[in-house]
Amino acid sequence: MQASDPTFPLFPIFAFLAFVLSVIPLPWHFQAWNSGTCAFMIWVGCFCLVLFVNSLIWADNAINSVPVWCDISSQIIAGAGVGIPASTLCISRRLYRITSTQIVSYTRDDKRRAIYEDIAIAAGLPLLVLILHMIVQPHRFDIFEEYGCSPATYNTLPSYFLFYMWPILIGLVSLVYSSLTLRTFYMRRIQFSLILASNNSINPSRYLRLMLLALMDIMCTIPLGIYIIYVDLKGLPLVPWVSWDDTHFDFGRVVLVPAVIWRSNPENVVAIQLNRWVPVVCAFVFFALFGFAEEAMKNYKRAFWRIKERERERW
Repeated sequence: MQASDPTFPLFPIFAFLAFVLSVIPLPWHFQAWNSGTCAFMIWVGCFCLVLFVNSLIWADNAINSVPVWCDISSQIIAGAGVGIPASTLCISRRLYRITSTQIVSYTRDDKRRAIYEDIAIAAGLPLLVLILHMIVQPHRFDIFEEYGCSPATYNTLPSYFLFYMWPILIGLVSLVYSSLTLRTFYMRRIQFSLILASNNSINPSRYLRLMLLALMDIMCTIPLGIYIIYVDLKGLPLVPWVSWDDTHFDFGRVVLVPAVIWRSNPENVVAIQLNRWVPVVCAFVFFALFGFAEEAMKNYKRAFWRIKERERERW
């Protein structure tokens, strides 16, 4: 069958490229102990990979052909919706800590403690939200033609406090940290170079690029979260919460939505397309900021010469 999306395979190509670009800088950010940045790349990369696979399997159908994959991928999508802004929060916290610190140098224990805190935020918060989401998950998952598997959420008032509010709340906290960082940076701009000189894992260029990435992500996270809440409130009637048994009645069912159905509602089209393209754009923006930096070019050259040396050894 022919794909219902006339632009196919445009999205799968971009989604796969986004996955590759989001993981290329991962090794040297691991080496630099940039845990928040690494978490951002992992969440964006996983999201883009899931979207790539889904866009191929369900390009022309809404059939529940691989239910186990849908069980896994729908949870990754739900987790990434919180994990990406949570990773941005880690970046914002780190930038504020660097700007406002009075400490000349960091010990290895300080860096290890900071990594544990970032893991608790970037992995712990998504895990918590996934557990809370089970309370308002009415059935196994949804499948939208072209988009693929999607987490199912009962449109009831507790859903907005247990699930939908988290990206907005995390984005607002990140915005506060970023605002404080900019304020502290302005007040201590003379000391800024000295502070960064004492931090081996970050330089002025990387600091400013991280700040730009955090601000751009915040500016996307908050409006997108508000818009999704608006679409859900307007598109479906708010159902009262009755009980766990009522919400999870016939939990094993799967809702299948052909493209002709969801495309008939312009607001649903905007919401689904935003959910598809925002992670892809995040990956390209991240690579534009970090994929051509000085440390990236050094790593490309190092990788190139390693490959050349291996080829020589083979010959």
